[in-house]
Amino acid sequence: MTPTYVLDGTQIRTLEDFWRVIGEAINGPGGYFGRNLDAFSDCLSGGFGTPDDAYAVEWRDHQVSREHLGHPETARQLEIRLSRCHPTNRPSVSADLAAAREGRGPTVFDWLVEIFDDRAPGVLRLL
Repeated sequence: MTPTYVLDGTQIRTLEDFWRVIGEAINGPGGYFGRNLDAFSDCLSGGFGTPDDAYAVEWRDHQVSREHLGHPETARQLEIRLSRCHPTNRPSVSADLAAAREGRGPTVFDWLVEIFDDRAPGVLRLL
């Protein structure tokens, strides 16, 4: 039987909430499953609490998360990224930030789903 990890979308209002919820779903209270996009991508590849062969992640009430992880949260995350990024990356991050503030471009929700699709195809079930 394939292990299934459940994310409660009603508990995900920020990217930081997502890190907590997925960490606890997979590795129990206080569990870790990435706390930035690169680490999350690595965790999906195995060895961080998931089986090496097959598993599923059910993101229940994902529409609630999609709303909360929309353009305002994306702009907030890009502001944080802009304050920490290398100077050569600032023009690109600034352009993404301007788009998010205008309600355009991919959102935090989109980033997460894309990482699931790229690193663990077929694992994510949006319910």
